[in-house]
Amino acid sequence: KNLGTNIVGFTAMTVKEATQFIDSLQLSPKQHEIPWPALREIIDRLEFMNNVGIEYLTLDRRANTLSGGEAQRIRLASQLGSGLVGALYVLDEPTIGLHQRDNDRLIKTLTELRDLGNTIIVVEHDEDTIFAADYLIDIGPGAGIHGGHVVVADYLEPLLSAKTNPSGSITLDYLRGTKKLAVPERRTGEKGSIKIKGGKAFNITNLNVDIPLGRLICVTGVSGSGKSTFMYEIVDKNLKGRLEKKFRTAKTYNCASFTGTEYLGRSILIDQSPIGRTPRSNPATYTGAFSHIRDMFAASGEARARGWKPGRFSFNVKGGRCEACQGNGVIAVEMHFLPTVFVECDICEGKRFTKETLEVTYRKKNIHEVLEMTIEEAFVFFKDVPAIEERLKSLLDVGLSYLKLGQSATTLSGGEAQRVKIASELYRPHTQKTIYLLDEPTIGLHYEDVKKLIEILQQLVNQGNTVMVIEHSLDVIKSADYVIDIGPEGGVGGGNIVAKGTPEEIAENPKSFTGQYLKKHL
Repeated sequence: KNLGTNIVGFTAMTVKEATQFIDSLQLSPKQHEIPWPALREIIDRLEFMNNVGIEYLTLDRRANTLSGGEAQRIRLASQLGSGLVGALYVLDEPTIGLHQRDNDRLIKTLTELRDLGNTIIVVEHDEDTIFAADYLIDIGPGAGIHGGHVVVADYLEPLLSAKTNPSGSITLDYLRGTKKLAVPERRTGEKGSIKIKGGKAFNITNLNVDIPLGRLICVTGVSGSGKSTFMYEIVDKNLKGRLEKKFRTAKTYNCASFTGTEYLGRSILIDQSPIGRTPRSNPATYTGAFSHIRDMFAASGEARARGWKPGRFSFNVKGGRCEACQGNGVIAVEMHFLPTVFVECDICEGKRFTKETLEVTYRKKNIHEVLEMTIEEAFVFFKDVPAIEERLKSLLDVGLSYLKLGQSATTLSGGEAQRVKIASELYRPHTQKTIYLLDEPTIGLHYEDVKKLIEILQQLVNQGNTVMVIEHSLDVIKSADYVIDIGPEGGVGGGNIVAKGTPEEIAENPKSFTGQYLKKHL
């Protein structure tokens, strides 16, 4: 306390301020010697947090208020801050939620760890991180049943300098520049706009911005700049209040005024939350294809002879399902102090239905065998059933051909769940103008998947809708019709509109960190 602050004051400091405070401590040799073991640990951890670009966060910041990128880097700080030598680190997409500027800091930290004598294996799609690697292992060539093979395994430099690509690696084609995502020839024009005045939430203090409708809009900025606050706390809450019956209200949320919603019929937030929390939820049920599949089975001669209705082929209601596992195919075993473990049901052997139900077939396949098909196989199987075919086509369009039709929602990644949600929107008849809000849809996506995603988003826009995405992928940003760049820094140094306009206008703005990196891609 005699040093100028107490523990509450110290934890209220940002990482940067805490570092400066410790640097400014004037201690006698004896005073220095007593706390040094603890002080050294604090200095190391503060230094690592500075290095990965979260110097603006306060030490007492609540975990549930952190953005995805911030939380990821704090986890990295706790793991990598120990500075071990001779260790093997395995990282799964550490650049998720990071701006290119923050990527540079992260890559610098990882290369320093390597130079200490450690081995670092990174699962990654980010181009800068791949180029910083020494060795490349490319797995594929496709996804799901089409993948699982090592396509390329070699040092990066000879792979990039070779005149040909005999392996046929798609990743290598993009890295070598023989394949690239083109900039759209024209940008979509504006069809009205939402006007926000006096936006105020967390680090956003007085934000005024127009959101052009009928376009693909990217919200960009460094990590922690206020992108998620802008989309969730201001845009999403006010759209719900205007357009959804259960939220209908005249008041505005976190802003002085929010106008222009008369041009819209509904708003949809498509995030990466699961499409269901039980093994009974799957792509077939979520997109509505399963109800039509059940109708096909109920219409078969065998089912009609037995007097069975479509409900007999559902694993959500009693009748045809296996009651031992209640149609889950697995039984949950509660483990004390450990996560719940799922084991295959020994009555139906994971098939979800009773033996009698499985005796009914459609084109020589029973209901379990149909659900075990991949989306790709099922699309061919139901080629002449329009209601099912169009739903499966939308799943193919978003790059999910490898998923099983009945694959449990609990086994889908966040990116896969998000694309199932996008697919369920594609086949809907668009009788009212919709605004779609997406938070980093490219997380976990390869170049080819990003290309498909951009085509899907532009398809939604071409139908007269508005798509607004928080994004760090420069390929998506350069394909947008309009960009809103928030910053310039993270935390208290952010929350302002740095630049807005077409990607070309952002690239020419010297104040925008996004623009500096975007310029190289246009």
